[in-house]
Amino acid sequence: MKEIRPALLMLLLFSIVCGGIYPAVVTGLAQALFPHQAMGSFITGSAGKVVGSALIGQPFSDPKYLWPRPSATADFSYNPLASGGSNAGPTNPYYQKTVDERMQWLHAAGVGGPVAADLVQASGSGLDPHVTPQAAKSQIHRIALARGLSDEKVANIIAAHLEDRQFGFMGAPRVNVLAVNVELDTMIR
Repeated sequence: MKEIRPALLMLLLFSIVCGGIYPAVVTGLAQALFPHQAMGSFITGSAGKVVGSALIGQPFSDPKYLWPRPSATADFSYNPLASGGSNAGPTNPYYQKTVDERMQWLHAAGVGGPVAADLVQASGSGLDPHVTPQAAKSQIHRIALARGLSDEKVANIIAAHLEDRQFGFMGAPRVNVLAVNVELDTMIR
């Protein structure tokens, strides 16, 4: 009994501190300092309705949209509950076949020039919301034709959504696909 009482008191104390006070303080600070990020980094469309999160990729296959990286989720739907990589390496025949098929499909769909790797290879999570600037630029002409816009207009929209390296040195420049597509939908021909 002599050892049980202090153990139970410590369990209660740490449960209150670690399970209640600490999460409440961290959540409160996050919402006070970074409200947009703490609430999910949602992007709203032209009608003011939430259309998605800037942090999770969405499927776009219509020619009038910027296409994202392929999803490696189980049903290729960018479902966060099914997140995970394919675990197929570059020497895996299935992987090679998938990449070749994606390249052929992209060329047939009007993606010009060399195909950027991120348009044929899924990200590690299968949910990446970004493409490289090269992948976005290779789709400009296709999007412009489908929307009846000039290549320059589409290029300007993509350039406006170019995100630099985080903190200036981490990661690589990237383009958020959903943000570009939301702006494309607000364009008048």
